[in-house]
Amino acid sequence: MDEPRAMRRERGAPAVRTAVGVGGICLAAVASWSSTLLVVRGQVVPGWGVSAVLLGLAVVLRWGLHRVGGAARSRWVRVGSRVLIGVAVFGTAWGAVDDLVSDARYFVLRPVGPGGCTAVVRETSFLVIGNGEAYAVGRTGLALGAAGSWTVDDGYRPVAGGTYTLDWGRGGGLLQVRGTSTDPVVQGGSTDIDCG
Repeated sequence: MDEPRAMRRERGAPAVRTAVGVGGICLAAVASWSSTLLVVRGQVVPGWGVSAVLLGLAVVLRWGLHRVGGAARSRWVRVGSRVLIGVAVFGTAWGAVDDLVSDARYFVLRPVGPGGCTAVVRETSFLVIGNGEAYAVGRTGLALGAAGSWTVDDGYRPVAGGTYTLDWGRGGGLLQVRGTSTDPVVQGGSTDIDCG
């Protein structure tokens, strides 16, 4: 009776190894192209940084599982894994270059709202346009997408310049950014911060 169970376990092991290896790489690829960010001890890790860490862990895990289980993967799994790795690497590099070229700056705003909800802002400036995105970060420290965005004339950064207000109520927060008389907000400017 123990022998059939061991045989089933042995037959299922390559499928589990393949699913774990490919799943980790797939997660890194998705993270590299999404508006994800992570806050760890008050410091912001941009989406491309999250993706780079996930990709590194997935490749090491995949290598370790491959070493343990041998080379029982099909050609399609190998090709698919390579494509996903390429997508993740390209997305990670794209995000890093975008942050560098647009001089992205990240801010964790205070005070923190109800239940530990935190507003995080990414501001960029390129040529004569300033852009910003606000994220609602809950207790996990992870934001899976922007809560709102705005555009400002002449590359002005309202959060860096201190021309914003963040008010919290029982239902969440309201972030309002203001430009100046010479650098007005031309689109957006009011964002609901809701971690619920």
